[in-house]
Amino acid sequence: MTTSAAILILSEAALPMARRIAAATGGEVHGLARRITGTVDVTFTETDQHLGGLFRDGRTIVALMASGAVIRLLAPHLNDKMSEPPVIAVAEDGSAVIPLLGGHHGANDLARKIADRIEGFAAITTAGDLKFGVALDAPPEGWVLANPENAKQVMADLVAGSSVRLEGEALWLAESGLELSADAEIALVASDRAIPVPADGLLYHPKSLVLGIGCERGADGDEALGLALDSLAQSGLSPASVGLVASIDVKADEAAVHHVASHFGCPARFFDAATLEAETPRLKHPSDIVFAEVGCHGVSEGAALAAVGAAGELVAEKRKSRRATCAIARATAPFTTANLPGRARGKLMVVGIGPGSDGWRSPEVSQMVSVSTDLVGYSLYLDLLGPLASGKARHDFDLGKEEARVRHAMELAGKGKSVALVCSGDAGIYAMATLVFELLDKADGPEGLTAEARRIEIAVSPGISALQAAAARAGAPLGHDFCTISLSDLLTPWEDIKRRVTAAGEGDFVIAFYNPVSKKRRTQLAWARDTLLEHRPASTPVILATNLGRDGELIRIVPLGALEVDDVDMLTVVVVGSSNSSTVATGDGRTWVYTPRGYARKQGTAMTSIVSGDAA
Repeated sequence: MTTSAAILILSEAALPMARRIAAATGGEVHGLARRITGTVDVTFTETDQHLGGLFRDGRTIVALMASGAVIRLLAPHLNDKMSEPPVIAVAEDGSAVIPLLGGHHGANDLARKIADRIEGFAAITTAGDLKFGVALDAPPEGWVLANPENAKQVMADLVAGSSVRLEGEALWLAESGLELSADAEIALVASDRAIPVPADGLLYHPKSLVLGIGCERGADGDEALGLALDSLAQSGLSPASVGLVASIDVKADEAAVHHVASHFGCPARFFDAATLEAETPRLKHPSDIVFAEVGCHGVSEGAALAAVGAAGELVAEKRKSRRATCAIARATAPFTTANLPGRARGKLMVVGIGPGSDGWRSPEVSQMVSVSTDLVGYSLYLDLLGPLASGKARHDFDLGKEEARVRHAMELAGKGKSVALVCSGDAGIYAMATLVFELLDKADGPEGLTAEARRIEIAVSPGISALQAAAARAGAPLGHDFCTISLSDLLTPWEDIKRRVTAAGEGDFVIAFYNPVSKKRRTQLAWARDTLLEHRPASTPVILATNLGRDGELIRIVPLGALEVDDVDMLTVVVVGSSNSSTVATGDGRTWVYTPRGYARKQGTAMTSIVSGDAA
C-alpha cells in the first residue's frame, strides 16, 4: 500500500503550493483532471470518490481545499477514531494548515512540518497537545501504547487538573509539559517488560529490543518465530518492545528471518561476518563450529549485540530449536527509522511506466517509484517521471547499455538501496525484467553478480505496453488472437525472426511489430509486409502508432499493401490486422480498427463465454 501523503488540488493555482508540500513530505500531487493542465503524479475525475477511496485505504491526505468541503466529503466515511488516517486541509496560499482528522496519528506533527516549510500557521486544536505539548494516545516513533483504550479518560483527567507519576525512563514524557508527581494516582509506565497495564494509567513499551536470529538455510519461519516468542516469554520481555530483527548478511534473503520481522512489524537488518566477529568478547556462547561455517563465532548473539552497539547489553542468551537460534539484546534508546543499524535487504523494483504520461502509469508503479531511494534507467524514461523523480538519486544510462543498466541496478540494491529500474511500456515485454532474471540465472559465472546482489528482494510491476496503447487509440484490433514480434536482429538472428513472421502470417494472427526500423535497419519491415501479403488481403488495416501517450502522438491507419517503410520511425509501433480485421467510420469522421471474435455471428456466444470465463 502507498504510504506517502496524497496532496489533492482542484485548480491550477494550487499546483505550485502542492509541489512545495510534496517536496517537504515526499508526497504525491493528485489533481482534478478537467481543471489542471500542469504535470501531477495522479489525476482523478470525481473528487468525492477519489477522496473517499484514499480515506478508506488509510492514506494520509493533504487537501488544498476549504476545510468545510473536506469535512462534508468525508462525513459518510467517518467511523472509528482510532483507525482514521491523518487528514489535513491547507489554504491554497499556504497561510493556514489545519489537521482535521487523525491528529494523534500523525496529522498534528505533519501539519507543523508543512507549516514550517511553507511559512504558514498550523492550527492545532487537540487539547492535550495544546496544554502539555504531547499526545499521550500517539507516542513518538519508537514507542507503542499497550492500552490505548484508557488514553481518552487519562487525557481528560489530566486536562481537568490531575497530576501523574512517571515510572521508568521516557525522555519524551519527562520533558513534556505534564505535571509530574511521585505520589500521583495516575501512572505513566515505560517498560520493555511483559507487565500488567496500570489500572489508572498508561503503559508504554519502547521498541528497544533486538532479536538476533540465526537459522539453517530453508528453515521453517514458524519454527524461528516460535523460538523468538518463547525466548521473550522466558525472559519476561514484551513482544511489543521488539524494534529490530538482526542476523548475518548471508541470511539477508532467508525467509525465516523476514517471517519473524514481519510478525513483529519491525525492520530486519544484517551485518557482515567481520562485524559479528568483533562482538566475540561479549558472546555468552561462542562457537568454533559457527566460525568455520560463516566466519564469526556467533550469529544470533553477535547480531543482537552488533545492533545495540557498545552501550547496549545482551538480556537473553542464545536459545536453540532444531534449525534456528535466537538471542535478545537491549539498546539504550528505541529504534526509529533515523537510527537503524546494519544494512537492509536491498530491493529492486522493476517498473513499467507505460508510454510515460502520469494518467497511464499505474498507482502501484507510482508507489514503487515514490518509496525508492534510487532510479535507474534510460534518461528519457526517468525524465518522463516528472515530479515523481524529485529527491531520488538518478542513474542515467544511454540506449544500448541494457546489461550495464540492469547490473548497476541490482548491485545498488545489493548495497541495501531501494531501487526502481524504470522501463517504458511494460517491464516484462521487450524490457528489463527478463534481463534481471537472466543475470540471476548466470550469477555464479565468472562475470556474475556480487553475493549481495544475488540476495536482493525483487518485485515486478506491469505497465501499459505500446501494444495496448496503440490498440486502445485505434479501436479494438486485439479482439481475437494476436502476437508480438520484434524485428530487431541485434539480439535475435534474422532467420529466427523470418520464421516467426511466416508462422504468424500462416496462423492469421494480428501482429504487433516492435522495433520495426532503426536508422541503419530499413529492410526487415518491408520483408515482413511482403510476406504477410501472401497470407492476407492488401486491404488489411495496419496501425502506425507514434509517440503514444506523449506530445506529438500520431495514429495512422493504412492498408497493408500501401505500408511504406519511410512512414515508420523508431518511436512507432506497427500493428497489422488479421484477415478478419476491419475498419469502421463514426460520425465524427474517425476510422476505427477492430478484429471480431464472432460474438455478433453466433447468438448466445457472448453469454456462454462470460459464464465459462472466456470473455475478455
